[in-house]
Amino acid sequence: MESDLRSIGELARDSGLSVSALRFYDGAEVLAPAQVDQRTGYRWYAPEQLADARLLARLRRVGLPLAEIRAVLAAAPGSGDARRLVDAHLRRLEDGLADARRELSLIRRLIDQRENPMTATPTEHRFTVLARDLAEALDAVRFAVGSDPELPVLSGVLFDLDGGLLRLVATDRYRMALAEVPATVPAGEAPGADAPAADAAAVVPTALADAVRALLGAGEGEGAAEVELVLGAGAVCATVGGHRIEGVALDHDYPDYRSLVRLDPVHRIDLPAAELRAAVASAATRSLPSGPHGAACEVAVLTVDGEGRFAVDAPGADPAPDALRVAVNRDFLLEALPPVDAPGQLVLELGGPIAPLAVRTSAHPGTFSVLMPVRLPA
Repeated sequence: MESDLRSIGELARDSGLSVSALRFYDGAEVLAPAQVDQRTGYRWYAPEQLADARLLARLRRVGLPLAEIRAVLAAAPGSGDARRLVDAHLRRLEDGLADARRELSLIRRLIDQRENPMTATPTEHRFTVLARDLAEALDAVRFAVGSDPELPVLSGVLFDLDGGLLRLVATDRYRMALAEVPATVPAGEAPGADAPAADAAAVVPTALADAVRALLGAGEGEGAAEVELVLGAGAVCATVGGHRIEGVALDHDYPDYRSLVRLDPVHRIDLPAAELRAAVASAATRSLPSGPHGAACEVAVLTVDGEGRFAVDAPGADPAPDALRVAVNRDFLLEALPPVDAPGQLVLELGGPIAPLAVRTSAHPGTFSVLMPVRLPA
């Protein structure tokens, strides 16, 4: 009955949302009124909408994106979809807080160096990794190293020690590759609250990274061989099997890669690596610019239909109305795939036509590549 309806002012008062916010969420198709007066345009809400309005207010306070608020309120009861969305947002917040703590600890170090330049001493971080693991990691990221002379910071591989994990990162802005290697830090030298993992990082020039990889090649068959790495004081040193190589790190701040690799895929596609390589290599392509000012590249289109079926289509193909189509630089995708003779499954993560595409291996999910899509013409 109409007498049971709440006015927009009453719902605002009882839910903690403002009247203007309720009008906005109506226009955004998040919380539509149960009834609208056709003459005055005044909004009226059903009693059961108060719970949704209160939930919306709290989701707004924790910064849940608008599209996800809409999905939470539209989730079917008992499906678990709403809880999964909220849990994913909590993980993003926790990751962001960890990043902020890491950056603030480094900021404190920089402030100390700025205020006490004569007494500040560079910190060296010494740790070991398996030669086999480091070789595989370098092979997994080398293809994505940048070569643009105007962006010298990208002309190297980032070695980033994060507690017991060494991450190798390379990017040329159009793609990014990341590999993780378990690291052993000697007792008493592990980064603490005031010496965070972010401080144990160095951008290793391409030539030096290649030299380290060549050094590892001699002991490639000895899976248990260890490499001692030392990062710090603007230098990088690697020692394995009695052989030592060292050089100067690039004196640039590497881009924040962590936020760029936190993806929220809509589809996860499992398929054999050889099958994807064959499909991409044989698919028809189209030459398109890779960005507003980018050079033309050959583009392949990855398609997922409404039933979750995956295919590599020609760029001019007529897709189903509900199909997701992601265009990608064909050569970049082939370079991101494992070697031709490598067995195993891949996991493709697709978030949307303009969202980054991730390529992972089932055996090593922490080693993956992210490719920026190419916009298809309308």
